[in-house]
Amino acid sequence: MNSTLTNLIEAEKKAENLFLEIESRMLLVPGKSEEEINNSIFELAYEMYGIKKYWHKRIVRCGKNTLEPYNENPKNLVLQKDDILFLDFGPIFEEWEADFGRTFVVGNDPYKIKLKNDIESAWHDGKAFFESQSKITGAELYAYCQNLAINYGWIFGGQIAGHIIGQYPHEKLEKEDKTNYIHPENHEDMLGHDKKGNVRNWILEIHFVDTEKQIGGFFEQLLA
Repeated sequence: MNSTLTNLIEAEKKAENLFLEIESRMLLVPGKSEEEINNSIFELAYEMYGIKKYWHKRIVRCGKNTLEPYNENPKNLVLQKDDILFLDFGPIFEEWEADFGRTFVVGNDPYKIKLKNDIESAWHDGKAFFESQSKITGAELYAYCQNLAINYGWIFGGQIAGHIIGQYPHEKLEKEDKTNYIHPENHEDMLGHDKKGNVRNWILEIHFVDTEKQIGGFFEQLLA
């Protein structure tokens, strides 16, 4: 394993520990707004790791806002008693980026719990598919993720299914350059090297939605 990947995995472990602490401290409480939860997590991350720097906007979305992909900035909602929400944070640990997303269910709604579980299972399906290929384009992996959504009975809600990641600041994610994304217009081999000859490391993200019930969920982490 190369040193870059080792550092990325270590950063992700810290992000995972942060998310576990979010649950243990019961920060996801009905009656709190998305903004309040976001601020609480920001303070917790500073307490745990002394970090205040994130390489992308911090996302907390509940209720109908879980339908919205990354680029949107929906109105601030309040977490309800029987709700679903997801967190998407990109903390920087000692100049190494993490990108970590998880879905949480408040209450015992079996349909929301199924959505949460299906997304996580689908992520591992996507990882297994990626690892089984000797060559694969971003477009091919995106199409596979879209089909996963259909197979699980959902709709794929993301305009992308992931992106490159690295040492901060990693290669700028220009929206026009689809080769940095798991995107239907990326026809380059994901297993190929970057412009500097380095192996590229990827984040895989799964976003499933039900537009009729107006709920969605999200799961992302390092594809390694």
